[in-house]
Amino acid sequence: MIAMERVEKWYGAFQALHDINLSVRAGEKIVLCGPSGSGKSTLIRCINHLEAYQKGEIRVGGTVLGHESKTIDAVRREVGMVFQQFNLFPHLTILENCTLAPIRSLGLSKAEAQGRARKLLERVKIAEQAEKYPAQLSGGQQQRVAIARALCMQPKVMLFDEPTSALDPEMVKEVLDTMITLAEEGMTMICVTHEMGFARQVADRVIFMASGAIVEEAPPAEFFTNPRHERTRKFLGEILGRH
Repeated sequence: MIAMERVEKWYGAFQALHDINLSVRAGEKIVLCGPSGSGKSTLIRCINHLEAYQKGEIRVGGTVLGHESKTIDAVRREVGMVFQQFNLFPHLTILENCTLAPIRSLGLSKAEAQGRARKLLERVKIAEQAEKYPAQLSGGQQQRVAIARALCMQPKVMLFDEPTSALDPEMVKEVLDTMITLAEEGMTMICVTHEMGFARQVADRVIFMASGAIVEEAPPAEFFTNPRHERTRKFLGEILGRH
C-alpha cells in the first residue's frame, strides 16, 4: 500500500530524513515512536506531500508520488490524515466540516455527503453533535470529528500525527478507542504516538526513529521485551518510566 525507498528530506542545510526505507501492506498498522525531533511527523507528512522530499521515491497504492499536482491530488484522495491540533473550521458546524471535502473533491451531492457524514459521526459516537460548532465540543470530541472528517473521503490509508498529545488525559481513551475500532476493521494505519499501550495492542510493527533515521523496527512483543539498540532501550526506559 505504501512504499518509501531511500527517501531523504532537507530543510535548507539540515537533513531531516536519512535514507528512509519503509513498506506498509494493506491492512497493516504501524506505530512510529521516538524522541521529539526524530523525524516521525516529517516522515508521515511526506506520504501525502504536506512536506516535499528531495531524494528517493514514495509510492501510495501504486501511484508514484511526484511533485506534480495531479499525482499529489490522486494520493491525497487515498490518504486521510489526523493532526495533533484538530484543524476543524471554527465557523462551520461539525456536519459542514465533514461534508466540505466530499462535496468539493469527490463531487458528492449535499445529501450524499451528509448521509455519509452522519453515518461516520455515529461510528465515532458523536452523531448527536452534528449541528454544533467545534468550540462547543471537548478536545476529545473534536479529535473524533477530525477522524470522521478524514473517513468521509473513504481513504485507503489513515495517518495519525500524535492525535492524543494535545488532549487532557481523561479524553485520550475515547480517541484511542476510536482508533482501535478502525484498526480492528482493517484500516491501513501509520500512527505517530507515545501511547505505548496502544502500540502494544494495535500495532503489527513498531518503528523507532532517532535523528531522522529508522533505528529499529519489530513486532510489539519483540520491540518492548527485547529491543536490539541502545537508543531504543534508553527511549523505552524513559517513556515507560513516565507512565
